[in-house]
Amino acid sequence: MAGRTPWFAISMLVLGYLFLYSPIVSLIVYSFNESRLVTVWAGFSTKWYGELMHNDALLEGAWRSVQIAFLTATLAVVLGTLAAFALIRFGNFRGRTLFAGMVTAPLVMPEVITGLSLLLLFVAMEGVIGWPGRGMMTIVIAHATFATAYVTVVVQSRLGQLDMSLEEAALDLGAKPFKVVRVITLPLIWPAMLAGWLLAFTLSFDDLVIATFTSGPGAKTLPMEVFSSVRMGVSPQINALATIFIVVVTSMVVIANQIAFRRRA
Repeated sequence: MAGRTPWFAISMLVLGYLFLYSPIVSLIVYSFNESRLVTVWAGFSTKWYGELMHNDALLEGAWRSVQIAFLTATLAVVLGTLAAFALIRFGNFRGRTLFAGMVTAPLVMPEVITGLSLLLLFVAMEGVIGWPGRGMMTIVIAHATFATAYVTVVVQSRLGQLDMSLEEAALDLGAKPFKVVRVITLPLIWPAMLAGWLLAFTLSFDDLVIATFTSGPGAKTLPMEVFSSVRMGVSPQINALATIFIVVVTSMVVIANQIAFRRRA
């Protein structure tokens, strides 16, 4: 039995990787398919990449999603870091439990409820003060609402493990509190802030439900464009677009790992 355990573990590992990555490999392969039918192989061709470069709807949706994700991640890191500081550094202040619950509520709130509630809020605000008007800005606000919760959890865990003696020593030596935060605290927690930023960027870029509720005319994101197109059948251009994103993300991960390994060495 002891001799069979490694083979069983290896088999389960291989099956797990096949389950996760075989659909991605299939998508990449069929992005080079000559046929318009994505499930019928008709020969090798790169024509769908050329047609993708002329698909203004998908390209504009991709660029709009990148802009929204960048703004969302930046705003979420600022708000999430401030919330994490409040929860870790200010002790058991009055209303802390309520504040913590409100910050983390989007983590467990169904996206349909979040999207619908934000839609009603934006419509009511537009009727009263004439702002914001549904578009890119409302999507950024909506995405930052739930992305802030994820950033708060990530940064909060790092702040909780931080050795405060370094900050206390700097204060004892006459450093101002703002300088201590800028010179000592932020450099120590920046990996968590970066991780939160990347997580918020990914969540925003990938979101469909909330963006559908809070978007307006001319503000369709890439997931919305893809969902609209696949309802009429999956186009090989979608496979080509997904392949480009897979290559870009994989390259970034490899580069990041190489940089991390070199720093450790």
